[in-house]
Amino acid sequence: MESLEPPSAGHAEVRIVAASPEVARRVAEVLRRCFDATEQRSYPAGAEGGTRLHLTVDTTHAAEPARSWLETSRASADRSRPSDQA
Repeated sequence: MESLEPPSAGHAEVRIVAASPEVARRVAEVLRRCFDATEQRSYPAGAEGGTRLHLTVDTTHAAEPARSWLETSRASADRSRPSDQA
């Protein structure tokens, strides 16, 4: 049974579900290029086949381009939304 507790501060649990193990591995590889991550854990993805990968990423140790994206998203969250007035 999977834990329902949230990961520690600065970390995110990522679940990837794909039709093939190769596709899931490619997505995990991209995440590992952007963030420090744990080794992926692989599971079957239900009766229809497919693969489910789990990994934990550390967002406090982001590499480029994730660092740029995180900084941009933090800055936009601090700004209020523009009004719909013309």
